[in-house]
Amino acid sequence: MKQFIACSLLAALLGTARAEAQQPTAARATYTNPLAVDFGDPYVLHAKGDKYYMYGTGAGANKGFSAYSSTDLVNWKPEGQVYFHDNQNGWSDPKAAWEGAYWAPEVYEVKGKFYLFYSAQWKENPTKELENFRIGVAVADKPTGPFIDLTNKPIFDPGYPIIDANVFFDHDGRIYLYYSRCCYKHAVESEVATWAKNKGWFNEIEESWVYGVELKSDFSGVIGEPKLLLRPPVSMNDKQSAWESRSVTSKEVNRRWTEGSVTFRKGNTYYIMYSANYFGGKNYAVGYGTGTSPLGPFKKAANNPVLQKNVEQGGIVTGTGHNSIAYSPDGKEMFCVYHGRTAKTGDQRVVFIDRMKIQKNGQLVVEGPKTVPQPMPSGSVSK
Repeated sequence: MKQFIACSLLAALLGTARAEAQQPTAARATYTNPLAVDFGDPYVLHAKGDKYYMYGTGAGANKGFSAYSSTDLVNWKPEGQVYFHDNQNGWSDPKAAWEGAYWAPEVYEVKGKFYLFYSAQWKENPTKELENFRIGVAVADKPTGPFIDLTNKPIFDPGYPIIDANVFFDHDGRIYLYYSRCCYKHAVESEVATWAKNKGWFNEIEESWVYGVELKSDFSGVIGEPKLLLRPPVSMNDKQSAWESRSVTSKEVNRRWTEGSVTFRKGNTYYIMYSANYFGGKNYAVGYGTGTSPLGPFKKAANNPVLQKNVEQGGIVTGTGHNSIAYSPDGKEMFCVYHGRTAKTGDQRVVFIDRMKIQKNGQLVVEGPKTVPQPMPSGSVSK
């Protein structure tokens, strides 16, 4: 009898344990792309005090830039316009094409001050160029501004239009500015250009190239001459050519872009990510290169592109590009922050964040674009 009771108790306990194991555990909070932010060229600043701020092109800013704030990288609160073109040192021309072309802002915290780098149309334009873009820098006491231009002119004038500023602070204290030379009046000979001309599609192909240059510590100018770091492939046999030339080979437009760069370091390796193809089209995509110096030379990666449209795989996302990088609240996860379009958003650019990893072999991988629920960034607190 005692043996029977003992067996019965054991069976009951095992049954209870199985039942409890089958009960669903508390689900980890999730988020779904795209986020509720209508930005192009999104950039995220993780300020001291564990608060994130996002800046970007558009989102209702009137000839300037607006910002959003968040504590978890997913839920964003509008902070209003933080930069206005008509501040006391404003150097841009709001009446120029594209309403002054206030594009691609990035903000960095340095010694308690906040510095906003951006591109816009320069009002000094004696030859009346359609694309007279330059890069400026403005400063504020808070990440929400108001930002005031440091001087009444761009940081420097390379003699051609430039956009998409990105700043990298190296471990030795030196600072570097990266930018994209625009396609405007920059026709380049290549096998792709010859191929397109022979087809009767385009007489010439213009290109944008990414440059880097050392920046003065007070951001008042540059040191030395800019160095060419990335450009579209010259040969059609180059493995990068197929994805970087899609805007031309699809007969979309007579330009090849290399723009929207962002540089970071892992160990002794410098990574530079960049976007290629027409920024307003479905083929906009992201690749990267690696080097042992902040000014290269950079070798483009064999697994490029690392982020691109997914409609051919049954997805709904196109036009993925111009990314920045952010880390989860606990610093354990890296995220690729970028804009894209979906079947629902149409031409409107919206923000996505997807996990990004550097594998043991040094390969960079972006786990996106994803539009299914995925876990919240690690260290975030659910509300």
